[in-house]
Amino acid sequence: AHERVTYERLKAAYHGSGIARQPLLVPVTVNVSEREADIAEANAGLFGGLGLEVDRSGPESVTIRALPLLLHDADAERLLRDLLADLAETGRADRVEQMIDELLAGIACHGSVRANRRLTIDEMNALLRDMEATDRSDQCNHGRPTWTTLTLQELDRLFSRGR
Repeated sequence: AHERVTYERLKAAYHGSGIARQPLLVPVTVNVSEREADIAEANAGLFGGLGLEVDRSGPESVTIRALPLLLHDADAERLLRDLLADLAETGRADRVEQMIDELLAGIACHGSVRANRRLTIDEMNALLRDMEATDRSDQCNHGRPTWTTLTLQELDRLFSRGR
């Protein structure tokens, strides 16, 4: 549950302030087809909104000057080629958002309460209040339930009562 709360907070903070860019110390020039260069040039604004800075540098080449900050270690050329393929095929570029969501989920996972860690009463209450205020807090980021309902009979059976 804490992982879901953390993930939703990270997403809100990230999307609230926009996608920060990391300028590349050495811009990456990528040879592409003329059609792909046209697509890159026509979608410069879209790339900018995704945290990428891409300029056309020739009839069959583009230069990547910045990446989304959270993806600064990504393979810039592979990312661009995947985005261009998405745009050529569907007219949309969802890969950056998908990669960022996966990264935020990983950060949330590593920064959250782990199994077998004992929480104080105050921490438990704070987590319950956070769950009440968080969308989809009924399941973790991996789809597993964070809580369940037990009938009185199920509870009795768990504690060997009524035998």
